[in-house]
Amino acid sequence: MNSDPLRTRLDQGLAALGLALPAPDRERLLAYVRLLAKWNSAYNLTAVRDPLEMVTRHLLDSLVIVPHLHGARVLDVGTGPGLPGIPLAVARPELAFTLLDANAKKTRFVVQAVGELALKNVEVVQSRVENYRPSRIFDTVVSRAFASIADMLAHARHLCAPGGRFLAMKGAYPEEELEALPAGYDVEVVPLTVPGLDAARHVVIVTPAP
Repeated sequence: MNSDPLRTRLDQGLAALGLALPAPDRERLLAYVRLLAKWNSAYNLTAVRDPLEMVTRHLLDSLVIVPHLHGARVLDVGTGPGLPGIPLAVARPELAFTLLDANAKKTRFVVQAVGELALKNVEVVQSRVENYRPSRIFDTVVSRAFASIADMLAHARHLCAPGGRFLAMKGAYPEEELEALPAGYDVEVVPLTVPGLDAARHVVIVTPAP
């Protein structure tokens, strides 16, 4: 596969996001896309088939929330094939990421990708979120495709450290989900612009009230 169109789209997208990543990290992101495309044909990890579209819909769509990460420890709940956790871990190597999913097929791929990309700041865990009991909890709990915000809070509340935050990545403004949130949380909804993506994106920042 000629990676030049992939590299061009990634470079343009990173510039639009204001993310200055060194060349080795850009190569890691492209290697991840190629690996995902290779495994996807056999394991059906994502509905996005075109590697060029993966750059936009997976890499840039994940990296858009980099400014909203908080603290030193980040949990990606329901990571699937490693999204948004792997792109975020590449972009923020100084942070510690745990990528959690109950699906064995997907966590096998994520373990393979983390190994091939030599990501030293990533731990992969296969577990249901409500059963997961780590030795240390997390400053940011992020989810890209995990049920509703209310369900995310119900299942993962025990994983968010005091002073921590939840980041729920959503498409259109999630009005009904916001109306269903329980009391005891401060909520901020931030519209996002993903370079090259003509679709609404929002991140819902939920902070447990002190």
